[in-house]
Amino acid sequence: MLRLDTRSDDFARKFDRVVNDRRESDADIAQTVRDILARVKARGDEAVADYTARFDRYTFARDEDWVITPETCKAAFDALDPKLREALELAADRIRAYHEAQLPADRDYTDDAGVRLGAKWSAVDAAGLYVPGGRAAYPSSLLMNAIPAKVAGVERLVITTPTPKGEVNTLVLAAAHLAGVSEIWRVGGAQAIGALAYGTDRIKPVDVITGPGNAWVAEAKRQLYGVVGIDMVAGPSEILVIADGQNDPDWIAADLLSQAEHDPSSQSILITDDHTFAERVEDRVDVQCAMLSTSTVARKSWDDNGVIIKVQSLDEAPALANRLAAEHVELAVDNPDALFAQLRHAGSVFLGRYTPEAVGDYVAGPNHVLPTGRRARFSSGLSVLDFMKRTSFIALDENSIGKIGPAAVALAEVEGLPAHANSVKVRLK
Repeated sequence: MLRLDTRSDDFARKFDRVVNDRRESDADIAQTVRDILARVKARGDEAVADYTARFDRYTFARDEDWVITPETCKAAFDALDPKLREALELAADRIRAYHEAQLPADRDYTDDAGVRLGAKWSAVDAAGLYVPGGRAAYPSSLLMNAIPAKVAGVERLVITTPTPKGEVNTLVLAAAHLAGVSEIWRVGGAQAIGALAYGTDRIKPVDVITGPGNAWVAEAKRQLYGVVGIDMVAGPSEILVIADGQNDPDWIAADLLSQAEHDPSSQSILITDDHTFAERVEDRVDVQCAMLSTSTVARKSWDDNGVIIKVQSLDEAPALANRLAAEHVELAVDNPDALFAQLRHAGSVFLGRYTPEAVGDYVAGPNHVLPTGRRARFSSGLSVLDFMKRTSFIALDENSIGKIGPAAVALAEVEGLPAHANSVKVRLK
């Protein structure tokens, strides 16, 4: 774990290394994914089946082995413990309500020149939702991807999810039933992304692919952007906690570990103006980590990527946070809004001492699919807009083209495009 102090002469150099650290896929992964995608494009279902047998040790012996049926998902939902079912339903209701408020409005107006202008929004025809298996089989992620797509009005939702050795995560199936997704393929990895993008004899192509995955999945999405739309290229999870010394160190330690347990490449950072408090948090991280069932992963993440930054005043924190542009930012202070007003780059911000990031992962409502790797500088979390596109429209009559048409002619001519100019000229008196 790295300890930094803004008063140190070498702080700027060491902080730059933290900011510029890339904990993501390397060139070997990129080439492997390129090969997988090329084979899926060329050989379709045969390649998908081969890779599934190789990586997931699952064989498609019969047609029905490819899919998980809606009946299976309903049975998984019905079999849930009532308290867990209620928790999933609460999460789904809150996620749906938040995203319904994101729906954009169409525009249709006539300006002073008499030109009718506007735009209408419409959903994509089909969206593919990648749902991880294995270590990262999270029903919450399925809800966070499927519900915004449903709210946007997407007609066809397709889930691909790996089932290692044929094992399925019943909570994921229950969430699929709750979200109303009925097309589920037992395919994972880069081959699933390729199948969704290119289409195969069995799996029809989609227009947008969203959802978290490992480094191979993220790289496949990156390479296929343009063939399909994607939500983002997601890297390892991150949390930045800005906290004063008035916090319970156990609370802050728990928050830092909540991201460290995701993956050995995850990163947890604490910025504080209280040096004694920093030491107490570090001690509590050690104690709590030892008690976690995910301690091996969390320990490696904290040891390899954890950072504690000591500042003279929390007034220094917003500038550092904007450089980091972290996925999650907690403001554990008395007046979080004052710091929040100075934050420009963050995936999602959690205000106050009683707002742990983990609440946002499940039941708060805003989406937990967020930009990582400093991409919060230029991108946002998943929303209904990722499943929609805007089409502008223009309508002129004889009077309005007479008012603005000559300017279009002048600009076309100066750009050396006479046919452009003529298509306007012929309509002018």
